Order: sequence, then structure tokens, then C-alpha cells
Amino acid sequence: MSAEIAIREMTAGDCPIIAAAFAAQGWDKPLAQYQRYYQESLDGRRLVLVAETAGQFAGYLTVLWESHYPPFREVSIPEIVDFNVLIKFRRRKIGTALLDAAEQRIALRSAIAGLGVGLYIGYGPAQALYVRRGYVPDGRGVYYHGEWLDYGKQLKIDDDLCLYLTRQVR
Repeated sequence: MSAEIAIREMTAGDCPIIAAAFAAQGWDKPLAQYQRYYQESLDGRRLVLVAETAGQFAGYLTVLWESHYPPFREVSIPEIVDFNVLIKFRRRKIGTALLDAAEQRIALRSAIAGLGVGLYIGYGPAQALYVRRGYVPDGRGVYYHGEWLDYGKQLKIDDDLCLYLTRQVR
């Protein structure tokens, strides 16, 4: 039997807990990042959802109400960004619960949700999850540091090389 998953908006007290949890699994996600996210949530620029299971922090997801990706920004598509579930809590439907909650909130403002997904092997589970949920590519190809890539372009693959996807949420 799986533990109940609770999804809620971030509080100031979550910042050190989240940073410590990711540091414990060897990820560089500094406290200042979460403090900035929290301030942006207070300013109404970002939604930050936190997942807990059995009373423990398990993951989070953020929504930028004004995307940095130009095609989303131009037509006011909110973008799901920085979506992470702790490794020890994966494959327990926590990511699905976070996405459900985010899409419900996005639907109050927009008929479409957008997101960018990385293209290397570490993003494989996320790619599969997004396809299962009905996200489809926006048709512009891959985007990297402010440009769409064309045939013959060579670059280093990192977290910033993304394919952008959208889904109807209402």
C-alpha cells in the first residue's frame, strides 16, 4: 500500500528542507534558488508546488506564469519548469500528482500548459511521462540558449537543450 501524497504551495520554511534534501542526494540545488522561487511566488510570477508523502518532502514543481520561451510568452502559455522528485521517492505517482495539481491551476488561467524537456538519457522517464499525459511537441524543433537548432549544428548536450511540448488542459 502506498503512502498518501499531499500537494501544497511552498512556504518559506520549505526552502532549507528542499535544498538539504537535494544536497543529500548529491545535487547542486542551493538554498538561494528556493528562496528566489518563494519570493517569485509571493510576487505572483511563479507557482511552486511541493509534494510530501508520509510527512516527508518528496519533490516539487514550478510554473512560470510568463514563460522565458518566446513562443509560449507571446501567447501567454504558462510553462512548467524545474520539476523534480527525489530519487528515493520516484515511481510512486508523486510526479503525476504534482503535474495533476499544476495543470488544474494552469487551467484557471490558460487552456494550454507548456513545458520543455531535456534530450539526454537522464530525461527519458520525464519524456515518457509527458507523452503518456498527452503532451506533444510544439513543432519548432529543439531550442538551445535562445535559438532553434538546424541541421549540422553541433553543441554540448546539457540541461538547456530542450524540446518544448504543449497540452490542452481545458
